[in-house]
Amino acid sequence: MKRIGNLYDRICSLENLQLADEKARKGKLRSHGVVKHDKNREANLIHLHESLLNGTFRTSKYDIFTIYEPKEREIYRLPYYPDRIVHHAIMNIMEPIWVSIFTADTYSCIKERGIHAAAIKVRKALRQNPEDTTYCLKIDIRKFYPSIDHDILKDIILRKLKDKRLLALLDEIIDSAKGVPIGNYLSQYFANLYLSYFDHWLKETQKVKFYFRYADDIVILHPNKEYLHVLFRSMQNYLADNLKLEVKKNWQIFPVDARGIDFVGYVFYHTHTLLRKSIKQRFCRRLMRTCKYENITEEQFKQNICPWWGWAKYCDSKNLIKKLSKISKYEIKFRR
Repeated sequence: MKRIGNLYDRICSLENLQLADEKARKGKLRSHGVVKHDKNREANLIHLHESLLNGTFRTSKYDIFTIYEPKEREIYRLPYYPDRIVHHAIMNIMEPIWVSIFTADTYSCIKERGIHAAAIKVRKALRQNPEDTTYCLKIDIRKFYPSIDHDILKDIILRKLKDKRLLALLDEIIDSAKGVPIGNYLSQYFANLYLSYFDHWLKETQKVKFYFRYADDIVILHPNKEYLHVLFRSMQNYLADNLKLEVKKNWQIFPVDARGIDFVGYVFYHTHTLLRKSIKQRFCRRLMRTCKYENITEEQFKQNICPWWGWAKYCDSKNLIKKLSKISKYEIKFRR
């Protein structure tokens, strides 16, 4: 694999830092970090430019808090300036390089490869190849982000990069927290990179045809149940030996038509796709709360339930929408 150098000066350039600043602030113009940064914006960017050039940039202290939905996890938050700007500046240059390493079946936090892209690909495989997708192997990795080994991650990054100053900057960011902190912009790509050669091993060495990975959630389809059991043991060994990762004990091998594949918010069958039960429940609860507002307009009503409609329109939800419309103040009808 050809290694790439001479990237650091492009990352540190004022033009790239200004572009990173514009990207990082999208949807956050009223946030405290952006407002504070804008009071001395030009001087801040010049100072950041100089600190990157002379190698004195250091990751700021994290603000750590816990969220409980959809599940309990610790979130690490960095200040807008200088850290989030630096992360976007790195990704402005590194994104096309790192994406080129990923297989086509890698999803999560990649442009045009989000939840719905993964759902469309799984649905297509099931409907077009019913005989070859009889059984499903479904696994995810135990405490994936906190379990990422820094030395292994650095070695993976080193396979593609030879710019010593950029490697030193990435090492400093990686070593700023245990594992890979959930909440960092760069963490999303570090996580995908960490499993990227595992993806290639499955696709190219193990010759797995129907493989889908969203972050650490993995689905493999095959017509032979015993083959999936053998493959699973090989995957366990690869993850433990090469990446120091452990598969959760809730791994499953099952016939698709008997129970459906619960993946990326949907339950997939050969003939149809349904919303995951927890998402459907949240949709109904939001609708009921929204209907209690007496003076709500139709436009406000649509805005309130829009996120859940985004889920519903990508699956077979006509009956659900029809039932909810009967109890709704306004008809739930959007363009599919």
